Amino acid sequence: MKINVDIDCTPQEARTFFGLPDVQPMQEAVMKELQSKMLENVNGLDPENMMKTWLPAGMQGMEQMQKMFFQQLAGGDKDKK
Repeated sequence: MKINVDIDCTPQEARTFFGLPDVQPMQEAVMKELQSKMLENVNGLDPENMMKTWLPAGMQGMEQMQKMFFQQLAGGDKDKK
């Protein structure tokens, strides 16, 4: 025997019927806070500031990579002799 029951109600009505708490005000507050934090961080995404932050470290890394590469080339000749 198979019984199907269709209930037509909104999510809010279902939460109320089952006695679940209404979390909508909390969700709205959290979303507003999240939005304000994201907008604050967007201001820090200025391309000029990002390049100033990344370029010195990137250039230093390139110099280290070049030194390591040249050391390997110079050291490779000594091992073959």
